[in-house]
Amino acid sequence: MRLVGDNVEIGIYPISKALNVAQDLELDLVEISPKADPPVCKVIDYKKFLYEQKKREKAIKANATKVVIKEIRFGPQTDEHDFEFKKRHAEKFLKEGAKLKAFVFFKGRSIVYKDQGEILLLKLAQELEEFGKVEQMPQLEGKRMTMFIAPKVVKK
Repeated sequence: MRLVGDNVEIGIYPISKALNVAQDLELDLVEISPKADPPVCKVIDYKKFLYEQKKREKAIKANATKVVIKEIRFGPQTDEHDFEFKKRHAEKFLKEGAKLKAFVFFKGRSIVYKDQGEILLLKLAQELEEFGKVEQMPQLEGKRMTMFIAPKVVKK
């Protein structure tokens, strides 16, 4: 087998000799590439290797951004004051960096006001233009019309 590692003379050794080298250094003999010809083994402290690997994974996980989706619900005939109130909340969500899912819920026979619902969502998108961009235009799915708005990336 081919032997590699720190403080080890790189070369091809029989298995017993490689194990002796690892024991002399009080380290572990770990097979890295079993399909190679000859197989490659590395002399390392395996517990330390696992610890550092977990530490790297944890750091990567901590740096990953989590997408938060906030919802705002309207009725097809939402009043102007209610619209302004909900629009202010939407602005706050987008400034915080959260995605916004705005939807109009049609109860009972109010489904006949589909065009009012779409106008309402498009008006919201237009007024939030400086804070976010429309990711998905209003779409009717069952009894709700949904639209997604993503926050604009602020350059520092």
